[in-house]
Amino acid sequence: MRQKLLFSLLAACAVLYAGSVYAQNADVPAGAMAPSSKAAMKAADRQMAHAVQKALWHTHQLKTADISVFARSGAVTLAGSVPDASQIDRAGTIAASVPNVKSVNNQLTVRLEGGQ
Repeated sequence: MRQKLLFSLLAACAVLYAGSVYAQNADVPAGAMAPSSKAAMKAADRQMAHAVQKALWHTHQLKTADISVFARSGAVTLAGSVPDASQIDRAGTIAASVPNVKSVNNQLTVRLEGGQ
């Protein structure tokens, strides 16, 4: 639950930040535009990670509490653990089905009994 709240908060911040980005004047040197471009890319990565996390949350019978999602330029990484091996493939398939996801690096592992 705490992780869901954190991702929701990060997504809200990303949306607010992305909304504050404005069009650049063509007279501005290219170097001056780079920070906004990097910021926009980071915001897009956060939005993609949130979209994948949301898709995983809405998948029935998939335990997402210990799954972390990272995104960079369309490449998504799943990290953490799940209770059984079938959920590893399921999470990878769900992540790959999210729009604009180019690749999935599925690093999920099976959690040992007792949560260790």
